[in-house]
Amino acid sequence: MSPWVASTLDTDAGPAHITTMIFPLRWNAFARGIVERALDPYFQPGPGRVDLFTTISQGRADQFDLEHTNGAWRGVMWDNVNQRAPGPVPIASDVPTVHPQPQWTVTTLPTSQAGGPFPVHDHTGVKEIPADSTDPVERDDGPTPHSLARGGGGGDYLSNEIGYRATFLRDACHLNAPGGHLHTPILFFDKDNNDPSTGRITDPVLERYRDAVLAQTRALLTTALGTPHTPLSHASGTPAPAP
Repeated sequence: MSPWVASTLDTDAGPAHITTMIFPLRWNAFARGIVERALDPYFQPGPGRVDLFTTISQGRADQFDLEHTNGAWRGVMWDNVNQRAPGPVPIASDVPTVHPQPQWTVTTLPTSQAGGPFPVHDHTGVKEIPADSTDPVERDDGPTPHSLARGGGGGDYLSNEIGYRATFLRDACHLNAPGGHLHTPILFFDKDNNDPSTGRITDPVLERYRDAVLAQTRALLTTALGTPHTPLSHASGTPAPAP
């Protein structure tokens, strides 16, 4: 994984350099620890330690979702190489870890909204198996004590998992910094640009929408860098089942 400096933000504390990484949408790569190995050098103590981290993917139309809770569970969807790997999120043996592995991790990103055209939703919903049950249920207000994860705020796909892995590593490295997963609004093409055979990969509608999403994402990051926060521990101490 080769990171690069994508941009710089002007904050009250001075310039903030944004280092960007793109991860493959593959269950096996995540299981081998690609996320943790890429982030670990920036989470360890030292001059290169980050002041903020955010995993980002596209989510729903016309809103940002700040995923409050991440779950240690993989669903049945296919990845980009047509593989599935349902079950508990596996942690590689050679990356920093937390014992016991928690069912849930939580964001340390501030939930205050930054100005922009899209609402920012503090998404606290999860899917769990409660401690006194064997049936999964969906909850709007986060997990209950000692429940088993069946889906975080970002569902049970790789967007939930990258948020889980990043915040899990945060706790393993004792990183006291804002961090979590952000779902951005999905992008739309112009209604007349809907035929893939034309080869058109952009249009004015897409570019206006993209620019608005990028501008508000920058505003959210700037807000997060300047907002005092209280470190959050695991939402539940219930260990994850062994993979």
